[in-house]
Amino acid sequence: MKILTSQLLDELKRITEQHLQSADTFLQKPDHELNFRVSADSWSILECLEHLNRYGNFYIPEISRKISSSKSSPRPVFTPGFLGNYFAESMLPKEKLNKMKTLRTMNPIHSRLNKEVVNEFAGQQQQLLELLEKAGHIDLEKTKTRISISKWINLKLGDTLRFVIYHNLRHMAQTEQILKNF
Repeated sequence: MKILTSQLLDELKRITEQHLQSADTFLQKPDHELNFRVSADSWSILECLEHLNRYGNFYIPEISRKISSSKSSPRPVFTPGFLGNYFAESMLPKEKLNKMKTLRTMNPIHSRLNKEVVNEFAGQQQQLLELLEKAGHIDLEKTKTRISISKWINLKLGDTLRFVIYHNLRHMAQTEQILKNF
């Protein structure tokens, strides 16, 4: 798969802007609705967002550092790496979301959460939009980032951006399901 770099970044910006709009909607909801669980072992909306915030706390600084230190020039076309493409594609929501195990440190279940989680999420989405803008000025293939589960694996920045934003998309789809069940 090859994609125009500008097209990829535009798609990721569009998705991130939708997440920002969802955050605004969540801020209008009462706390009991944001803490509602479909079942005892499922996540609430706030737990979904807290999970995303925890990943954002790793990836946003990592992406920012790599963009700031990159000396490369942008390429017109982005070609995903094999592993990066696999990770990114596995995050895309499907009709019936397949459950995935999450690392214990990234699992917020039964945390005491409030709307500060939504504000943090919105702030992270704003930071992602800024990083996506900056990413258009460097090579998304030559610039590499670490991943949260292994310090020995590096992905192309384009794949990391896809992974992070598709992961957000996956859990935002989960929040929509929670709202339907409320």
